[in-house]
Amino acid sequence: MRRETPVTRLAARVFTVPTDQPESDGTISWDSTTLVLAEVEAGGQTGLGYSYASKACVPVIDDTLRPVVLGLEALDVAKAWEQMWRSVRNLGSRGLAACAISAVDVALWDLKAKLLNLSLAELFGRRRDAVMIYGSGGFCSYDEATLRAQLGGWVENEGCAAVKMKIGRHPDQDPLRCRHAREAIGEAQLFVDANGAFSVREALAMIQALEGLGVTWFEEPVTSDDLPGLSRVRDGAPAKMDVAAGEYGYDPFYFHRMLDAGAVDVIQADATRCLGYSGFLLAAALAEACNTPLSSHCGPALHLPAACAAPRLRHMEWFHDHVRLEAMLFDGVPKPTGGYIRPDLTAPGHGLVFKAADAARFAV
Repeated sequence: MRRETPVTRLAARVFTVPTDQPESDGTISWDSTTLVLAEVEAGGQTGLGYSYASKACVPVIDDTLRPVVLGLEALDVAKAWEQMWRSVRNLGSRGLAACAISAVDVALWDLKAKLLNLSLAELFGRRRDAVMIYGSGGFCSYDEATLRAQLGGWVENEGCAAVKMKIGRHPDQDPLRCRHAREAIGEAQLFVDANGAFSVREALAMIQALEGLGVTWFEEPVTSDDLPGLSRVRDGAPAKMDVAAGEYGYDPFYFHRMLDAGAVDVIQADATRCLGYSGFLLAAALAEACNTPLSSHCGPALHLPAACAAPRLRHMEWFHDHVRLEAMLFDGVPKPTGGYIRPDLTAPGHGLVFKAADAARFAV
């Protein structure tokens, strides 16, 4: 007979970490990253989850999610997920509410794995022992030297077979910036990300301008809400250039619509936004059903266990800001070897341990 392990505590905290220098993409600029940390307790164990979101998630966790999670059986993560999602119906289930649920869902899965003394990669059902990463950054605010050093460093030091850079803020400069990137990375694949900065015609013009530089991935050439526009860009792209989007998906319906529209060659999902590990694995199942590759967006340390289990997963994003922040705030973060990262199967849960003393100076 299964022992009873009710959730006895759910708490949230916020930490804001300045970037190492000002950053921008095709549509916004920023100088810090905010992490919302969720902790759940049951059976003498603590589960840890987080989202890259706003401090406004904390009242959602405290006032709306906590009442429906406390007292639930800690092993019944699916039940908690259903009740959390229903509880935010009248708040608006996407955006901040989805990010808040994501942090708590990740914490609940971490807690369950710890109670069972299993690594999350094993609990989810490993399909692979290691996951390919691609270096991601190349911000529009970088000068040439910084751009070359960062992108070239991922290839030389981490063994990445692909790197991604931001475009779209100054489109007239993007072809030259991409040439600098190509020179720095040699034969590695070059990805570009416009963060929805272009119209359809502008995106198609940029594809022509980048012809000959071997760009194999164009992320969010237009806003991901414009599914007909994404489809038009996809139809106009070269056969060897994938169009990708999906990072702003907050629920399974979003991914279903994008896949049904044939808008992308690769769909992206972010467990810190799309209702946690539970939502990420639902997105992975949809991608499998539609014969479409999946790539995880940002937060590589958090995504690793689910990425090991997801069918049709192509790679993970080794995003500069989150790689830096996760190493600052957590022990147990993965380290690349030959362009891949591997889970620590000896550590129960996702293996991340919060460094409370180091994080204190960033507390909000």
